[in-house]
Amino acid sequence: MLTQAAGYAAMALGYVASAGGRPVLIKEIADAAEIPGPYLAKIVHTLARRGLVLTQRGVGGGVTLAKPADQISLFELCLALDDPAVQPRCMLGVAVCSDERACPAHKFWSAQRARYTDYLREMTIADVAAFEVRRRWKAVGAASLPTSTPARMNGVATILASVAPPIASMNDSTPRVLEPSPVVGPSSTAEPGVAAESQGRAN
Repeated sequence: MLTQAAGYAAMALGYVASAGGRPVLIKEIADAAEIPGPYLAKIVHTLARRGLVLTQRGVGGGVTLAKPADQISLFELCLALDDPAVQPRCMLGVAVCSDERACPAHKFWSAQRARYTDYLREMTIADVAAFEVRRRWKAVGAASLPTSTPARMNGVATILASVAPPIASMNDSTPRVLEPSPVVGPSSTAEPGVAAESQGRAN
């Protein structure tokens, strides 16, 4: 399990990524991700020093990602925050895990730790951003969006596409832009035999 700081950082960067490149104020991130503002400010400061985010003060300023969301892994995020989850600690918690100092749990723990860190390397901020967009979509509902026009729906789809290209293969809970059904006239809905008979009468 990640520390609280790493978990907060992942959710915060996921929110920043879902903004589509727009600088986001720390207060906005804190409110949206339900993170204490002062604590989040310290996390962002650390991530900025480690080169994962960019910060800008003044009008139009805020926090942006230093590189694309799908290039920031949770493993990299944990390293930036010195999270114990990515430290080579012995399962007994008393020393560095190594083959030279193989405790009774070494064989089990080294395999589990390898799987864990591999997963952290595969999961990216883009995945977190996609989750955040889906979560907010479900929370507010389509009816409470500022407008219910196709342009609005396309805007949400654009955010989804920008934060994670693989989102196209997500589950059915992904917001989709529904194209209006074409208007079907009476002649096109009639059975072939009826249409032919009608044509013959007309002639």
